[in-house]
Amino acid sequence: MPLTRQMTPEQAMMAVHTLLDQPENRFPVNFDSEIPRIRELFHAATKNQWDPRTDIAWDQLDLSKYTEEQLFAARQYWSRRAWSEYGAISESPALQVRFVTEDRPSDMQLFFTIRSQEEARHAEVCFTMAEKLGGYLEKPVQDLFQGSVATHGVRKAALDPEVPLEAIIAALVCAAEEIAFDVFRHLTEVTRDPVAQQICRLIMRDEVRHCAFGWYFLEHQVASMTPEQVRVVEEAVIAMIEKVELNGYHSAWLAPENPASTAEVDADRLTWEAGLGSTVEELEKPVFVDSVVRIRDRMKALGINLPTFHHPKIGHF
Repeated sequence: MPLTRQMTPEQAMMAVHTLLDQPENRFPVNFDSEIPRIRELFHAATKNQWDPRTDIAWDQLDLSKYTEEQLFAARQYWSRRAWSEYGAISESPALQVRFVTEDRPSDMQLFFTIRSQEEARHAEVCFTMAEKLGGYLEKPVQDLFQGSVATHGVRKAALDPEVPLEAIIAALVCAAEEIAFDVFRHLTEVTRDPVAQQICRLIMRDEVRHCAFGWYFLEHQVASMTPEQVRVVEEAVIAMIEKVELNGYHSAWLAPENPASTAEVDADRLTWEAGLGSTVEELEKPVFVDSVVRIRDRMKALGINLPTFHHPKIGHF
């Protein structure tokens, strides 16, 4: 769980309290807007809701065009997408608790009520796609791959008062969700099946707002952050990229090479070849590198410095 600081055994035994152990103190309730751009995201999100059951042209999904091998591979891919979206359903309310406990601007609290709904519908639409392709898979075909897709530690970090909120948002949103947005934008370009393409496009539309939230918050906070807080933010973002993204959380080809990850990569290639979603290493690699470079440049402008990263399949970037 990369967002949680390393502790000695003695410190771990003493760290028994979380934000949930603190007394509730909700008054006075303040709805003034402190970060207007985030308030605008909230209003935009309320106007752009969609329903996975009725707003997807499910009747255009013609399974007769695909082989059994392609359909099984696509089931694996869309099930994996559902797992990652499902994790966001639990992290959103945990962050809401953090916003309230720390009396953060109401703009943030309002936006995350919608963000929770959006992550839920992302999980639902990916689950539904897997079901229609032949059946949702509850876990990776090979258990070893769970190490790459199990968790990124945000929910636990959100309830840990020792981890600054700025570090969590920077790592989760400005890094991980920014990368996810770029991947979905790429998927809209390489996915041919009309239903799969529509799903990618609608998720991407929501992710635009998610990413904007993170950057608006970070830009609002950075002037008041201490050097220590900036250092913690840097550490959190580095951990998210090195231990989560470069471990295959969103892209199987980045996972450590073993029979389990090879099977997932093969499934992704079959899914991509069928036009049912997913992509392949040779196409996604430049997208991923460009995304990380852009994140580094944008954070540098805020005084947050990220190092050069390395991955065996990419090199230094």
